[in-house]
Amino acid sequence: MAPYCVLVTRLQQVLSKGVRRYHVAPVLCQRAKVAMSHFEPNEYINYEMLEKNINIVRKRLDRPLTLSEKIVYGHLDDPVKQDIVRGKTYLRLRPDRVAMQDATAQMAMLQFISSGLPRVAVPSTIHCDHLIEAQLGAEKDLRRAKDVNQEVYNFLATAGAKYGVGFWKPGSGIIHQIILENYAYPGVLLIGTDSHTPNGGGLGGICIGVGGADAVDVMAGIPWELKCPKVIGIKLTGELSGWSSPKDVILKVAGILTVKGGTGAIIEYHGPGVDSISCTGMATICNMGAEIGATTSLFPYNHRMKKYLSKTGRAEIAALADEFQAHLVPDAGCKYDQLVEINLSELKPHINGPFTPDLAHPVADVGTVAEKEGWPVDIRVGLIGSCTNSSYEDMGRAAAVAKQALAHGLKCKSQFTVTPGSEQIRATIERDGYAGILRDVGGVVLANACGPCIGQWDRKDTKKGEKNTIVTSYNRNFTGRNDANPETHAFVTSPEIVTALAIAGTLKFNPEMDFLTGADGKKFKLEAPDADELPTLEFDPGQDTYQHPPKDRSGQHVDVSLTSQRLQLLEPFDKWDGKDLEDMLILIKVKGKCTTDHISAAGPWLKFRGHLDNISNNLLIGAINIENGKANSVRNALTQEFGPVPDTARYYKKNGIKWVVVGDENYGEGSSREHAALEPRHLGGRAIITKSFARIHETNLKKQGLLPLTFADPADYNKIHPVDKLSIVGLADFAPGKPLKCIIKHPNGSQETIMLNHTFNETQIEWFQAGSALNRMKEMQ
Repeated sequence: MAPYCVLVTRLQQVLSKGVRRYHVAPVLCQRAKVAMSHFEPNEYINYEMLEKNINIVRKRLDRPLTLSEKIVYGHLDDPVKQDIVRGKTYLRLRPDRVAMQDATAQMAMLQFISSGLPRVAVPSTIHCDHLIEAQLGAEKDLRRAKDVNQEVYNFLATAGAKYGVGFWKPGSGIIHQIILENYAYPGVLLIGTDSHTPNGGGLGGICIGVGGADAVDVMAGIPWELKCPKVIGIKLTGELSGWSSPKDVILKVAGILTVKGGTGAIIEYHGPGVDSISCTGMATICNMGAEIGATTSLFPYNHRMKKYLSKTGRAEIAALADEFQAHLVPDAGCKYDQLVEINLSELKPHINGPFTPDLAHPVADVGTVAEKEGWPVDIRVGLIGSCTNSSYEDMGRAAAVAKQALAHGLKCKSQFTVTPGSEQIRATIERDGYAGILRDVGGVVLANACGPCIGQWDRKDTKKGEKNTIVTSYNRNFTGRNDANPETHAFVTSPEIVTALAIAGTLKFNPEMDFLTGADGKKFKLEAPDADELPTLEFDPGQDTYQHPPKDRSGQHVDVSLTSQRLQLLEPFDKWDGKDLEDMLILIKVKGKCTTDHISAAGPWLKFRGHLDNISNNLLIGAINIENGKANSVRNALTQEFGPVPDTARYYKKNGIKWVVVGDENYGEGSSREHAALEPRHLGGRAIITKSFARIHETNLKKQGLLPLTFADPADYNKIHPVDKLSIVGLADFAPGKPLKCIIKHPNGSQETIMLNHTFNETQIEWFQAGSALNRMKEMQ
């Protein structure tokens, strides 16, 4: 029972013994309402419903629950009747809120406008962080971004105002840091149109990256579907110390599980080692869980989270979480589908890369490995910040390293950039001197935005094709991701290690063991950095960059010019014609890794994220064609000429020819960008056949009416040649769990049949038949 009710009961008993009897209002027996956020004072945390649903499900399953299960099942649309089998059934869920970054919010809001609904059904926000290019420094870059992107920012601001969505202006900070500071809380179910939304797991919430169409469903008040996740437990023992940091935990885990080891699962951290990690450190670990394909990651509620909530002005949420703490930690005796144990006391600093975030090396070994592999050991640029590592503690630890170098007369040998995670972090590190120290050691402070982490970097120090090494505290290091140069060897590590390596200028430097030479010629060794996890004073909020949706939205208008090159209203995709997909041409047979960066590149293409036809000109331009080993060069089956992938797809579409893509393992890993699904659909694609898919991309393809299919026998990938024609038959009997046949027709007239698996449920089959999930939504209105 709530303490409030106990208090009132005792008060009534005492008063009943006196001369006068007092009436105690029944409302006092209810728990005090606590707002989800101070920006939405009338939207309340509903732990009572969470508790009720957990109890229903626990009784039904008759077993202890993991924390992941408690929060996910606690948000079931129908906890009484929902089929629940980890890794098999699809759950219908009711998320608490939606968050969108500006690059993906454009298409999400265009789809929401197409739905015809008057306003969003759940609290939702837009965050302007992706469209600011790093060039000269924070002030000049922000000013330029506001000018260049004025049309897009105006669209997002007015769409937010019209449909009831909060709007964080450019310069506010990175979406995930803003969410952690203002919106995440223990037990929340939040979906965000960015793959690193799991950052919020650092505050004990289930925060999941999705495509824009999923966000539209939730904003429309429709239950959101998610395949019931498996749960991988990571038991942490010991405690972090010295140069080891929270980043090293996830770098180690990535090395163990690989980029697809978390697919279809939630990563749940637990054990006595958890308490040695700060709340923002937990967020770092959860953030980069996206790099192992996890649905999301989270930590159990503890005193570190309570401390962070209080410091960010949410002590009342912490108090409520204390009251419901039993539901915000795993049950004793709960079972995990897989268990990994890491002793933090034995964990060494790590650095992962290049070209993939799961290639893990101890920092002590990477120099030797680099020389053996022929990777450049001289570091051109060190970059700290990003949504993964831009907290107050991160900046403090980096500054602690820089301060030691300055004391010995040294500055960075490499170029050095600093990206604050939010306006609040920027203002606070300026006030507390961290920013000044990082500038003094040679750093350039960039805007509060994603910047180089997502390829928004106007890099001048190297030419495209020039082999070089950069070291970052980011999360992702795919080929060409940061600067569009395929020869840039990018490594990810902690901010303090980045700072140390930038000072030394080489991968061969191990700060735990090696010495630097000061300006006076004397050798010295860097001491392990130490910094406060939170400021002693209150956070400085900096400038007010939030736009509340107006109470009266009647006069709000959203304009999209018919001649705009940045924005384009959407036309519905065509419905399935009821026939099998016969004699489809193969647009490309992809060789090896094919991330969403390969399918729909970011960087300079971000400016077209609101214009489907324009951004479709980057379709699969980074994918390697198995026929010739080249990127953006495929054979046109009609002309026999080789040309760019998008041009070939447009040629087929113009001539009414359906086409298919054949892919390798973990196709579509990386970001949540649904453009990687919208573009092939827009240009006439009908199916994507691979050995396996990344979770978000597979869902995005289904949402847009495409068929994501997998080889029943992965070896059948080798039976298909780029010059073949493919037919997918049996669609008239398309049903959950029922494989489809694929007939391969070879140029010599021979043919063979293989089987294709799928993960469609009945609702998703309806999306395919209607042409898209949005079309199906309109049919149901």
